[in-house]
Amino acid sequence: MIVQTVDDARAAEDGGADRLEVVRDIGVGGLTPAIALVAAIQEATRLPLRVMVRENDGFTIRAGELARLRSAVAALEAHGVDGAVMGFARNGEVLMADLFQALDGTPRLRVTFHRAFDTLRDPRAAIDRLAGLPQIDRILTDGKQGSPAERSARLAALGDRVVERGANITIIAGGGVDDEALAVFVDTGCVREVHVGGAARRDGTADGPVSDARVRRLRHIADGLT
Repeated sequence: MIVQTVDDARAAEDGGADRLEVVRDIGVGGLTPAIALVAAIQEATRLPLRVMVRENDGFTIRAGELARLRSAVAALEAHGVDGAVMGFARNGEVLMADLFQALDGTPRLRVTFHRAFDTLRDPRAAIDRLAGLPQIDRILTDGKQGSPAERSARLAALGDRVVERGANITIIAGGGVDDEALAVFVDTGCVREVHVGGAARRDGTADGPVSDARVRRLRHIADGLT
């Protein structure tokens, strides 16, 4: 569940969310939030937090950003969060060297590789490469869009690749997950975890306040995943 404020976090927990992704500037896909906000959410809820670490609206590290990325992941590790959400890619390929640089010095911090994954030319090969960095324990992907059934089939295929590779990675469905898509994912069992944004918000937009009632409805649908 994506949250941007303490109130979002409380509403998400009240509605039955079981993990939060903390971001700022959700309109550009999410950027690194202030550590003070992360700490405040830790105080306000009991849910595990994954925190976005991203300094621009693309999937590369621009000039002057590496130091800020490294400072952010060090702060998150020090605060004992569940993990970071990050990822780098260019021209359809994972930028593994950038991941190693950004995470250098924070070996205990777990990582969700975010939707930079959806820009990659060969997702199956990317899973093989990402499995080489033990800190990465989740991959967030929209399943390349399409109908919920089409997305479900692609998500299931990615899960199969993880099993083939023997990787300790969980595929998370995210990006445009509404009631219909969630119901299909539950019915097909293509994933065990789902990431929700706009569908949990009061006005249905990406950056509106989280609605505990909407989260509760999604929780009811998602219970088939557990």
